[in-house]
Amino acid sequence: MALARLAPLASLACLACLVLLAGCADEGSPPRVPGGDARQGLRLVTQYQCGACHAIPGVQGAAGRAGPALDTIGRLSYIAGRIPNQPANMQHWLRAPHALKPGTEMPPMGLTEQEARHVAAFLYTLR
Repeated sequence: MALARLAPLASLACLACLVLLAGCADEGSPPRVPGGDARQGLRLVTQYQCGACHAIPGVQGAAGRAGPALDTIGRLSYIAGRIPNQPANMQHWLRAPHALKPGTEMPPMGLTEQEARHVAAFLYTLR
């Protein structure tokens, strides 16, 4: 009879553990950016001279200090301290940073939608 009363609690505890584990399942893999190619993104980060303002691992000469280092941008929870770090938000940030955070020092770089997808795919590899 005592076991019958514990069964609902055991089920609830198992469910709680599954929910917690589900949040950790993809921590090691970067978010997928549909249509994005990280290799093209690396090329574009170099072409647009993002390293003039940011330190970016894997990009020759990218040691800027005006903006934050991007070495862990792919695993951060927020972009610019308050924008949820999700592929759609990252792409929007790359194209129109002032629309998401008025007054930011991040300039609009003139990226096309496709270029923003590629750059976002590259940035998510930085973990």
